[in-house]
Amino acid sequence: MDIAHCYLEGNTDAVEFCPHADYSHTLAVSTYNLQEGDNPNRSGSISLFEVDADADCLKLLHRVEASGIFDIKWNPVGSNTGFGPLLAQADSSGYIRVHCVETSSDDLENKGVALREIDSEKISSSMCLCVDWNPSATSVCAGLSDGSVSVLSFSESKLELLQEWKAHGFETWAASFNPYQPHLIYSGSDDCKFICWDLRVQPSSPVFQNSKSHMMGVCCITMSKDTPNTLFTGSYDEFFRVWDVRSISKPVNEASLGLGGGVWRIKNHPSVPGVVLTACMHNGFAILKAKEGGEIEVMQTYKKHESLAYGADWQRGEIGEGGRKKNVIATCSFYDRLVRIWAPECDVFA
Repeated sequence: MDIAHCYLEGNTDAVEFCPHADYSHTLAVSTYNLQEGDNPNRSGSISLFEVDADADCLKLLHRVEASGIFDIKWNPVGSNTGFGPLLAQADSSGYIRVHCVETSSDDLENKGVALREIDSEKISSSMCLCVDWNPSATSVCAGLSDGSVSVLSFSESKLELLQEWKAHGFETWAASFNPYQPHLIYSGSDDCKFICWDLRVQPSSPVFQNSKSHMMGVCCITMSKDTPNTLFTGSYDEFFRVWDVRSISKPVNEASLGLGGGVWRIKNHPSVPGVVLTACMHNGFAILKAKEGGEIEVMQTYKKHESLAYGADWQRGEIGEGGRKKNVIATCSFYDRLVRIWAPECDVFA
């Protein structure tokens, strides 16, 4: 069921619902624009929207102009930062930036919401392509266009580069912490490699390196929200893969499913084990259920965007009739600059 939509002034590449309880109606949307020529210029923005599914409302609250943005991530629920929600940004100028959310009113039902940059750190002359928080929001990791991975500390409102290493031969599109073992970082790249790194030892020696399973570049890596030993990867080769990572040095590819488009993003359902939302580039969006025993079920597809499907996320914490949680989804596509809010027709709780 379609709820609302809007067009932005830039190419939309990421949508992120705030996971923090008092801000569950807040949606961040990032854009990336390339002006080609002798002196290429990359610009972008972050927009905050209020999403009210009951009123079919998608209302712009605030916008920040920036360099071209590749990725944004809210800090995890439960991390004590001394601020409200924090939003990390990875951009084309080689910066990682952290913003906090400020409200102009104590009345959360009628609050004015804005982003304020807390700190930024230029970590490379290359572009920052992705960003992720550790569970305590004391560190962020980033993947770079030169194949590197960087780790920064975040303490007392300051970012500081801790380490950086050459992880891949081409662009590092995916870099993420293992939330159950945050000393582990997974990375994926256009070199088709899927690698795990242990921050307690020299990063130049990976814990494992898989270069045979993905036939094209690795776009995204996401741990299962409910099963500590399960990990998902998405690739340009159009396959969604489920991995058993109980053996840190030798993960097992339990199941794979072709989705008809490069799997750019994977998002766990906030409360239903095994259910994920995927952005499939040339083939829209899909809701999947990864079942025990290696079966993957396509629960629903959504193809009402007319350009590359890049951004996707679930809204958290909304309660519907009978005390059952609602399912509200935000998706965005690149060249048509479109953001859509919709509710699945499938029963994800089944």
